[in-house]
Amino acid sequence: MASVSRQFARSAIRASTRRAFIAAPRQTAQQGRRFYSSEAPKKGSSSLLYLTGAAAVLGGGYFFYNQGAAEPKERTQADYQAVYNEIANRLEEKDDYDDGSYGPVLLRLAWHASGTYDKETGTGGSNGATMRFNPESGHGANAGLKTARDFLEPVKAKFPWISYSDLWILGGVCAVQEMQGPIIPFRPGRTDGQAAACTPDGRLPDASQGPKHLRDIFYRMGFNDQEIVALAGAHALGRCHTSRSGFDGPWTFSPTVMTNDFYTLLLDEKWQQRKWNGPMQYENKSSKSLMMLPTDLSLIQDKSFRKHVEAYAKDNELFFKDFSSVCLKLFELGVPFTSSSSERMVLKPTSA
Repeated sequence: MASVSRQFARSAIRASTRRAFIAAPRQTAQQGRRFYSSEAPKKGSSSLLYLTGAAAVLGGGYFFYNQGAAEPKERTQADYQAVYNEIANRLEEKDDYDDGSYGPVLLRLAWHASGTYDKETGTGGSNGATMRFNPESGHGANAGLKTARDFLEPVKAKFPWISYSDLWILGGVCAVQEMQGPIIPFRPGRTDGQAAACTPDGRLPDASQGPKHLRDIFYRMGFNDQEIVALAGAHALGRCHTSRSGFDGPWTFSPTVMTNDFYTLLLDEKWQQRKWNGPMQYENKSSKSLMMLPTDLSLIQDKSFRKHVEAYAKDNELFFKDFSSVCLKLFELGVPFTSSSSERMVLKPTSA
């Protein structure tokens, strides 16, 4: 699919987000499979094997004595831009997911990988990419994220030097920027961990709860009320699935374009409890095609939260600025970087 036509279409959507929304058919995400094979060693003379092995050891020692052990290449911004571009190209070509884009689920992967951080214990966060392992991959809040992880596997295969931890965050950065959102600086340096470092269940938000729960979850990470509301703006993107969270539907009329519509719709639409065979959620009275979660409605029911909702609803530029800052903070929580913050890099959107 041509990128020019895709971007033109998204620009048109962004300019008219109040039009009636027709949900794209949901398609089953393809699950990638990896196969491994090995050839059995061939039988031969043991003395020949010993001689061959000795020669290899001596030869290898001579090589490393003369050449020095191979040092890992120091990666440059150009290297990470190449990875970014590969993700962006896949987002452009692979339109067989919700509303034609894998972008929202990539952002959700980056957020859920990072949102497990606990400032008191210093555990969790994006470093380690422990969602690759059970039990973390099976936590209820992470349902459906195998789709995002599988989407990035071909990128990992093409650029094996990048850690999963960095790749998942870079995927989130790319998703936001390619969906016409703000620039989010990226700092590499995360390393992959083992299953023993998996975080306990319950560190991510429960959408059925209210303001106290939100503060408990986000204060644990070191966020304040304004930052909580800014992060919630990510609900401008994507949709909920009954097969994952149990909830159903999109938050906005343009779920693949980053805007401040989440806030304007919260304030401008009339929300009523949806009557259906599912968990309690809200629907807009005007079209009944949009949804809000109990945690979403709590943002306008709580006075401290509401003032920030009103500010972002009035000023998309302010929202973009604060969303970029809070995503940067979220993505770096608990990461033992060896580089300074001055080494963060701005990766260019493919549409720039």
